[in-house]
Amino acid sequence: MRRSRRRNYENTESKKGEQEICALCARAVPPHAKSSRHHLTPKLKGGAQGEVVRLHQVCHDAIHARYSEAEIAQNFSEVMSLRADPELARFVAWVRHKPDDFHAITRRARDKAGRRRGRSA
Repeated sequence: MRRSRRRNYENTESKKGEQEICALCARAVPPHAKSSRHHLTPKLKGGAQGEVVRLHQVCHDAIHARYSEAEIAQNFSEVMSLRADPELARFVAWVRHKPDDFHAITRRARDKAGRRRGRSA
């Protein structure tokens, strides 16, 4: 039986009614914007109970399009290390000028290591 893959889009209102801020790009995450929780240490690498941050979905997709779970666990288990990465810094500089609810399809990096998900031809 095939398991359904759901996106982790969630309401972004915090419990106190304050709008949340994306941990990567530092823009506000409006309640209607696509967003998700990012495990700083991937769940597959032991981070199921670890620290989680709120990200715009486009920011989350940018991280996972560029790096494998192993690379994220080894090199990017802190927000500051994500922001300091040159590839992600270019993305953040670009996305910072977009509206807070901006979303676009993110393509996988050509040189990303690891097995591709989905069907193969």
